[in-house]
Parts: sequence; structure tokens; C-alpha cells
Amino acid sequence: MKPDIRTLIIYEDPQIIVCHKPAGVPVQSARVTTADMVSLLKNYLAGTYTAGNRNKAPYLAVIHRLDQPVEGLLVFAKTPAAAKDLNRQLTSSGFGKYYRAAVAGVPEPAEGTLEDYMVKDGSTNTSRICTKETPGAKLARLHYKVEGTYKNTSSVTSLVQIRLDTGRHHQIRVQMAHIGCPLVGDRKYGQQYNKTGMPNTPGADALKLCAYRLEFRHPKSGEKMVFELPDK
Repeated sequence: MKPDIRTLIIYEDPQIIVCHKPAGVPVQSARVTTADMVSLLKNYLAGTYTAGNRNKAPYLAVIHRLDQPVEGLLVFAKTPAAAKDLNRQLTSSGFGKYYRAAVAGVPEPAEGTLEDYMVKDGSTNTSRICTKETPGAKLARLHYKVEGTYKNTSSVTSLVQIRLDTGRHHQIRVQMAHIGCPLVGDRKYGQQYNKTGMPNTPGADALKLCAYRLEFRHPKSGEKMVFELPDK
């Protein structure tokens, strides 16, 4: 069933739309039968056009993306000028992108910065840590902080806040797995071992990653915009 896009729109003005993307819904898909955020928003915008604009396709630009299993906040541009400014902010570290993740084990130290080089393999839709000299390597950097640790008889899980400084393909999933703390529910990278030596077994759990906070400057007014999803 297609989600009701009107319930997912958090903020809208003539330049931008900020949405809450549900887990499992792609940002954009090549499959005609798949409901994605771009097609849902374009259909919504087409329905809001005035009579004089009904023959003109609505403009909508994707500024940043979230993996299909990831829930969280996204901003889209409604004009070319807004898209240009938001992309400038994105590439100059003007965006604040904050995530919460449940990871296997306990990252050590409890707060730190991960800086690696990563390369994407398009044939498998995966990424991996590599050397700086690897063809196609790109710098990946994030800051994390452990907010809480939870233990049961067989495993240890930590709730971690993450701020992305770069936006590489599967960056959080790969970098956290690389230090031995893969995300809970990560079927792609979850076979890495955590700090306790216990393998992360995703089972039926969904990927425990949410882009809960987004910060940027409004592309027209320059006002600082901050959006945050409530804790569940």
C-alpha cells in the first residue's frame, strides 16, 4: 500500500519540502510499480498546481538520499535556484545530518571520529574500507557518541548518535561494521563480529538506523532550519 505523502510532509514552502521517509520506501526507484518518495511528491505537487500550471510538470530535485531500509528526514528542492544552493551547502559541509543507530557491542572509545577511505562496488551495490591509493577511493568521516548500552544474556547493544561529515554510499553501516560494531538488523554488513566476539545475527529485525535530525540554511532567506523527529 502506498503511504499517504501528505502525512509525511513536515514542512513546505515555495522553495523546499522536508519529509519523513519511512523505512522500506526508496528515495527514487527505476521500477514503475514501486512507490518512491520522488514519484509520490511529484504526484502531490501536480495535484496542488493552479489551473494555469497544470500542463507543466512539477520541478523536484533530490538533494541527498537515504538507503531504502533507513527511516528519516529528507529535504527536496522545488526550484532550480533552491537546488543549487542546497547542493552547495551539502558539498561544503553546510548540512547537519544526525542519525541514531543500534549497534552490536560497545564502540571504544565511547565517543570518537572515524576517518577512512571507502570505495563502492556498483556490481554488488556494496562499499568497503580501502586505502587512499585505491582507484575510486573517497574520504569518509563521521563522529559518533554512545548514548546508552543494553545487555541481555546473549548480547550487548549500544545506542549511538552519529553525525555525518561526508555522505558516502552505506557509510555508517560500513564504518561501524569495520570497528566491530555492525548495525543491528544489517543483513548486508552484519556478518562482521562485534567487540564481544559474538556475531551479529540480524534475524527478522529491521535495520536500526534513523536520520532523526537535519540542519541547513534556507536557500532563499538564509534562515537556519532545524528539523528533528521525536524519540520513539
